[in-house]
Parts: sequence; C-alpha cells; structure tokens
Amino acid sequence: MTTNSPQQPEVLRYTAFAGTPDGGNPAGVVLDAAGLGDNDMLAIAADLGYSESAFLTAPPEGLVGQAGRAYTIRYFSPKAEVPFCGHATVATAVALAERIGSGELVFATRAGTVPVEVTEEGGTFRATLTSVEPHIEEIGDADLAEALAALDWPAADLDPAFPPRVAFAGARHLVLAAATRARLADLRYDFTRLEALMHRLDLTTVQLVWRESPTVFHVRDPFPVGGVVEDPATGAAAAAFGAYARELGLVDQEAVLTLHQGADLGRPGELTVTLRAGDPRVRVSGAGTRID
Repeated sequence: MTTNSPQQPEVLRYTAFAGTPDGGNPAGVVLDAAGLGDNDMLAIAADLGYSESAFLTAPPEGLVGQAGRAYTIRYFSPKAEVPFCGHATVATAVALAERIGSGELVFATRAGTVPVEVTEEGGTFRATLTSVEPHIEEIGDADLAEALAALDWPAADLDPAFPPRVAFAGARHLVLAAATRARLADLRYDFTRLEALMHRLDLTTVQLVWRESPTVFHVRDPFPVGGVVEDPATGAAAAAFGAYARELGLVDQEAVLTLHQGADLGRPGELTVTLRAGDPRVRVSGAGTRID
C-alpha cells in the first residue's frame, strides 16, 4: 500500500529483517523527500505509526558513491528525529534495489556515512549495512538502578556475564542481559519512567538480550522515546550490541552472530551481525520486503 497526495510525496511501506510482510520491523520510506520540511517528515512518521520512517534527499557535496546510488537519509519516529535507524536503512535499501537494482549504496546520516550492499537471491533482497565506528561506555550505578526499576527487573535476574553498558554504533543503546528467556519474555515496563531516563541519558532504545548459544541471541528493544512501546527489529541496536560483545570479549573478534527479535510481538525477524578482525565497524544484515 502507498500513500500520496498533492501535498506529500509517495510513502512506501517496507518491512526489514524478514522475508515476509508479517515479520520484521515495518518502516515508512519516502524516496523523494526534497519538498518536505522537518515538520512534514515528522507528521508522515506519526501518521504511519511505525517505529521509524526514512526520508531521502540528494547527497551532500563530497559524499563518495556511484551516481544515483548515494543519498542523504533522515529518520523520524512518531515523536522525534533519530540520528540513525538500522531497520529503516535496510527497508530503504531494498526499496531502492527494486527500482535501480542490487549493488552498493551510500547514505549520509546524522551519525555519519553508512554504506549498504544489497544482494538478491530467489527473488528476496537482502541488505547489509556497515555502521559508523562504535564505542562503549559504562553506566552509573544510580542510572542502572533506575533503568531496572522502570523495567521492574530485579538485579538478580540479570546475566552476570554481560555487564550493563551503553553502546553506540550510530545511536546510543543501554545493553542489559537477562539470565533467562522467561525474564526476557516478561516485559511490562513503566513507559513514562523509562522514557524520562532515556531522554536524560540520550538513549534511543534499551537493548535487552538473552544468550541462547555462543553466537545466537534473542533481543527486545523498548522504545518509549520514539512513542513506541517496543521496536520489533532494531538494526542500530544490533550493531551496538555487536560492538559491545566484541569489546567485552563475550564473542570472538571475528564472528557472525544471529539475533532473533520480534517473536514476542508476533513479528519474528532475524538480524545477522558480522564482526571482522581489524575493522571496528559492525555489519548488520537482513532481508526486506514490501508491505502491500
């Protein structure tokens, strides 16, 4: 389904990190946002109600990329602009690939330059984004206590092998690991209280994880600052988590991680996180498809 009128451009709907429309994370995609102001983009995102929507305009001067395959991209949640969004990047890359073919794309984001490679196999497009250089920082005891109180998670329910940290790979995410799958599944948090803490710490989501095996994780992402209770599949948080896990020695320096997300919401998705030795950046891959 598309939405367009004389007052606004065509708004496409795609899902990312799933090969079927009923999985993954939906995003709005506007391939030509040249005539839109900030308030227009925010209004479109709010009307769609997805966790984020992406808006493309001409690339900035000096952005290196093939002609017609380089863009400026901005991301809006229903409440505010965010610096980087992984699932909307994947959704946009797939939408572009359907029109101009597979290959390399380059996006100028508020967080930095993000290259994306799109491939096609069996009629399904798959996009791999490369994050900006990540970093990890500690969280204070009082802020951690407030986060756990807002989530209604006892500290004893955390996995002690995964120290709480704030991780960045384009946007800031608080990483908290549950000791059990049942703890991860039981997510009933204080929306207003967590939102206030996240604004104070400049967090985009809280990345809640549970480790199934050395390279397989289940994740959930509360997103109250975006006006959404939970993000169904979160590429920016996946990139941040990959950087976190590598820096703390929880995975190998070179590894391929599988993140399952969205099953608790009835929208199962799969994110592939690739870490390469000698390259601090993180690659996040997933399928995408149009929502009719």
